[in-house]
Amino acid sequence: MKEAMLYERLEDHKVKCHLCCHYCTIKPGKRGICGVRENREGTLYSLVYGKVIASHVDPIEKKPLFHFQPGSRSYSISTVGCNFRCLHCQNWEISQYPRLYSDIAGVDTEPEDVVRMAESSGCSSISYTYTEPTIFMEFAYDCARLAHGRGIKNVFVSNGYMSPEAIELIAPYLDGINIDLKGDDDFYKKIAGARLQPVLDSIRLMKDKGVWVEVTTLVIPGLNDSEEFLSWTGGFIKSIDPSIPWHVTQFYPTYKLTDRGRTPVSTLRRAREIGIKAGLKYVYEGNVPGEGGENTYCPACGELLIERFGFQLLKVNMKAGRCNKCSTEIEGVEMP
Repeated sequence: MKEAMLYERLEDHKVKCHLCCHYCTIKPGKRGICGVRENREGTLYSLVYGKVIASHVDPIEKKPLFHFQPGSRSYSISTVGCNFRCLHCQNWEISQYPRLYSDIAGVDTEPEDVVRMAESSGCSSISYTYTEPTIFMEFAYDCARLAHGRGIKNVFVSNGYMSPEAIELIAPYLDGINIDLKGDDDFYKKIAGARLQPVLDSIRLMKDKGVWVEVTTLVIPGLNDSEEFLSWTGGFIKSIDPSIPWHVTQFYPTYKLTDRGRTPVSTLRRAREIGIKAGLKYVYEGNVPGEGGENTYCPACGELLIERFGFQLLKVNMKAGRCNKCSTEIEGVEMP
């Protein structure tokens, strides 16, 4: 265990956690919504510090991040726990573990171990992913600071529900983030057990802090695939920065949301067109390899710049981050 960051002590040995926008008030002997932060006699502890449940070498495109060191590999880690309860979580065995079992699973790991594994496996970044990285902030923070000093970049794959205080803490060491923008406020309440506004605030604040931001919407038939919502989402992203890439991704039935079918490719195609019409420069179709919606095109002349199949780069037609045809700069981090 490790004493938690970002909390305050209250009367009667209660504590209030300031890590995410649930702002849980936790009684002695109890845990927050995430299931991995416990109040012990008025002190809040992280139960997952160094308890790595999953570690893999992934293509950065899997996060998905398409404008962040394209074609590179990222050392990806996670602990158990999550501050959301998404009915369609694809990693529910990890995210919901503390609600299903009494123990905290994971392999004891030091920050130095994580950074060393990233270096030895040829990864240029570390991704904190597979569940919400905010809930293991103490460990992610220590890893990120160490990696930052070694020239390794840091990436969050996030639901965006971290508090402004948490963003202030991690942003100096965070290079990129993909944030889910899942649906409207009703969707968040019914499907994820959360609210929309904190996610919108996080997207804006991360951008303001200079972190490279990409946004993902998993398009679920009948829940968040309306023209109204998709148009609103495209307009919101554009209001922050039209160069923020938007990934509209295919849903498939999983966990507790199995009454919906896969998202039709035609729906993703329509979502992409809506995003481009809204003024976004880069909109991508996800989970449908080979359909063409994964490619990067020059927003000025339409030239094919990066051809992809799934997580693989097949062709690169740009140099030093610029279109080979018209020399337009293509925004991102270390673009080819």
